[in-house]
Amino acid sequence: MADHNDWTDDDLNHLAGEDEIRLSSIRRDGTARKPVRMWMVIDDDHVYVRSVNGTEGTWHRHVCATGLARVTARGVAADVGVEDASADAGLGNRLDVAYQTKYGRYPQRVVDSVLTSAAKASTLRLTPRR
Repeated sequence: MADHNDWTDDDLNHLAGEDEIRLSSIRRDGTARKPVRMWMVIDDDHVYVRSVNGTEGTWHRHVCATGLARVTARGVAADVGVEDASADAGLGNRLDVAYQTKYGRYPQRVVDSVLTSAAKASTLRLTPRR
């Protein structure tokens, strides 16, 4: 069962079944930017995303500027806090496996885009703000 300060079991089940989520960075005035579609994986009831363009990716810079975003997927809509999760090598290795497992049906060159050192350096944990 998910921690009460984190994703609900229903949210995690919905997200696990989705290939893509939409993530909107939140401006300092509280308004949302246009959403970006991206892959996500789950590890130990936490949701993670990476930028194929690394930490210099536009959406990544915007999200990190405020630490806030909005996630939508079929059955899930959540305002989230954003936390850098790139420093934990063990987590990074588990996420590599999770990305390969979840998205392995795609061409390897596409999957490799979230496995580069630049993408790994952009790993973010998304935590619901309830």
